[in-house]
Amino acid sequence: MAMPDFAAWSRAIQARMETALDRVLPAESLAPARLHAAMRYVVLGGGKRVRPMLAFAAGEAVGADPELVERAACAVELIHVYSLTHDDLPCMDDDDLRRGKPTCHVQFDEATALLVGDALQSLAFEALATPRAGLDGAVQVEMLGLLARASGSRGMAGGQAVDLYSTGKSLDLAELEFMHIHKTGALIQAAVLLGGLSLGGLSATARSGLEHYARCVGLAFQVMDDVLDAETDSATLGKTAGKDAAQGKATYLTLMSAGEARDYAADLIADAERAISSFGPASRRLAEIARFILERRY
Repeated sequence: MAMPDFAAWSRAIQARMETALDRVLPAESLAPARLHAAMRYVVLGGGKRVRPMLAFAAGEAVGADPELVERAACAVELIHVYSLTHDDLPCMDDDDLRRGKPTCHVQFDEATALLVGDALQSLAFEALATPRAGLDGAVQVEMLGLLARASGSRGMAGGQAVDLYSTGKSLDLAELEFMHIHKTGALIQAAVLLGGLSLGGLSATARSGLEHYARCVGLAFQVMDDVLDAETDSATLGKTAGKDAAQGKATYLTLMSAGEARDYAADLIADAERAISSFGPASRRLAEIARFILERRY
């Protein structure tokens, strides 16, 4: 039986995640109803779901049960959406558009948006900590630790701090990549490794290949994000275009032209594809996601 093409596969993962996240999120009818409504507002009905796709693709590369990957994918996506909700607050990036609709603090209020982020972070760890048949408890603890590090001061939160402190300053390539390896790359790497660990463990060789792939893909994702932010309109992006330049933030386009940035992203993707070559045909989806990141238009 032929495998579905990437577009069909990605749509299937997006639909699966919508159902899974709907189950994980508290019902809007439960008290406190306004908080739960806001949580569902920011999580459901939008987003590319790149991180869950990476988790499922890594699980496929190593032969993990998709049912075990699903909860890990939910946990990563909940952390991602919490970070977006907080990033959009006036004290951070002060944005009013996300995933093609008003941001949480605009649709509700700032205090609710702050609580939404807090609650989604807690829910992510609850989802990942739920006992699952077929997954060893020690591996589950390892997965929890991995997600915690990727989310905290040595990962996403630390990268966001560097981003805020660097506004209006000039960064060289090494400094810029340090920031993005933490701000964007840490959670992308967590998605890939959590998908792989859903097998029940990883060999040193498999882990090294997935880590290198994720590092390259994470940087390429940010390079292309900077290019699209400069070249694409807000309606297409689903968020405010040109905001980084307007705020004086360091981006890849402050260090190189758009053409050079695209070439750099292409080199990173080629490196990512080499890193997973040892998985053979099972790495097809990982390779397709890498190409999608390079060729995406939003």
